[in-house]
Amino acid sequence: MNDKISDKDKKDWENFLSSDDKLPDKDLNFSKKKISKSKHIDLHGLSLLEANKVIEKFINDSYDNGISKIVVVTGKGLHSYVEKDPYISKDYSILKYSVPEFIRNNNDLIKKILEIKEAEIGDGGSGAFYIFLKKKL
Repeated sequence: MNDKISDKDKKDWENFLSSDDKLPDKDLNFSKKKISKSKHIDLHGLSLLEANKVIEKFINDSYDNGISKIVVVTGKGLHSYVEKDPYISKDYSILKYSVPEFIRNNNDLIKKILEIKEAEIGDGGSGAFYIFLKKKL
């Protein structure tokens, strides 16, 4: 490491000290940003009945604790056993479709929700979805 300070650095420092320019206060910018709380839940391996019970409790607990965003990972149903049974509709037997439908049909839950939408790739893409919760009054 070089302990010598160059003449250019000295001059830049003197110019900075003598100028009226101020460095931005990062703490002020941080406090202005909306801090949102989020939680994740993974429903892989659960039956539809189990998943519905778990998600109902999870949404209620998250709402009570001031969580604003939930990431629900259901998977894409690629490894689901419904493919082997021709009498089961694969579109409605996997959690990807059934859990959001359960939530939309549950009047108590839907009152607490602002929006449900598909997750971004980094959060699971088409194998996950977001639930944005209202603020508790």
